[in-house]
Amino acid sequence: MQKKYLKIELKYNEDGGPVIKQIKKTSKPGQRIYASKHEIKPVKSGLGCLIISTSQGLMSNKEAKKKGLGGEIICELF
Repeated sequence: MQKKYLKIELKYNEDGGPVIKQIKKTSKPGQRIYASKHEIKPVKSGLGCLIISTSQGLMSNKEAKKKGLGGEIICELF
């Protein structure tokens, strides 16, 4: 059985502060949140990002929108 990993590299500003200030878990075991390809909106005027679980795997809101996919919204990064 092959193990799957999600690698996240953190980005920092020139002053050393983190670019991502907050991670908000959207879907929970008791309440799943889904969005169709038409319902996916930019986060914080394009400065944030959604992680979406689609039929083709995990991807950002920008990738999902480009591929025309919807899915379960896992979390928001901003």
